[in-house]
Amino acid sequence: MKTRKLGKSNLEVSAIGFGCMGLNYGYGPATEKQPAIQLIRAAFDHGVTFFDTAEAYAQGANEELLGEALEPFRDQVVIATKFGFQDGDYTKGQDSRPERIREVAEAALKRLRTDRIDLFYQHRVDANVAMEDVAGAVKELIQQGKVKHFGLSEAGVEAIRRAHAVQPVSALQSEYSLWWREPEQSVLPTLEELGIGFVTFSPLGKGFLTGAISEDTKFEGNDIRNALPRFQTEARQANQALVKLLGDIADSKHATRAQIALAWLLAQKPWIVPIPGTTKLHRLEENIGAASFELTPEDLQRIEAAVTQVQIQGARYPTQMQKAINR
Repeated sequence: MKTRKLGKSNLEVSAIGFGCMGLNYGYGPATEKQPAIQLIRAAFDHGVTFFDTAEAYAQGANEELLGEALEPFRDQVVIATKFGFQDGDYTKGQDSRPERIREVAEAALKRLRTDRIDLFYQHRVDANVAMEDVAGAVKELIQQGKVKHFGLSEAGVEAIRRAHAVQPVSALQSEYSLWWREPEQSVLPTLEELGIGFVTFSPLGKGFLTGAISEDTKFEGNDIRNALPRFQTEARQANQALVKLLGDIADSKHATRAQIALAWLLAQKPWIVPIPGTTKLHRLEENIGAASFELTPEDLQRIEAAVTQVQIQGARYPTQMQKAINR
């Protein structure tokens, strides 16, 4: 697996990471513990060194799972986790008070079975806590050796700049893919200016860009996609046009849709690292294969020409969820 550095931070990670949320949170029934541990370890065996979790993913259970899985080779991997929701529950709203940040860090260290958090993100910007106070609290944790790098998730330009002025931000994590390109206008120029890496979640459009989801697909009752406008039946039907175009390009390159979508992200900037998640070994291997797949300038032009033909239908999030994102 090739590696990449997240901006100017010298934080070096595998070119493709592993987003662990879906193993036991957000996308239907939780994967059984031992198969989940085996999958995480298989990712490491395939060269993945960057693993992403959060307190808010099953209120710490995802961290516990990851900590157990990675314990045998802890010093060979980079672990990212997040703080920022009251009681680790996103439905209760944000809580990034400095004392809360310190509490979350201590709890995460225990659940992850480690003595340091490699990358500690604020999960969402908290309008009730000054960004300077948030960055200052993380700075103290870095000075104490409990945290190595500071990150932000779904933050806008103003928040990024204010945080970076207090404690250098190593990475921003936000959604970015061939069907959600808003960061190109909102934050990418700022990240490049400041030397901040970009970790992209949902790089496969929450599974849609793989071609595995049709207008007839039924999701489990606790699957977050049931609540997303972009995944309602009419939107899925309209958005199949993008999946077809991706399929045509993938066939011509002897690749899969997922590999084209991930390779496209990798080709945008050398400091972009996607973190696709999966519960299946064959999907894991497929995703990892994208790291060795290079798109030519002609390929990128063809993809750009194709995707601009498609008008994506459906909002990214319902109104209430969107309000939790401070841009």
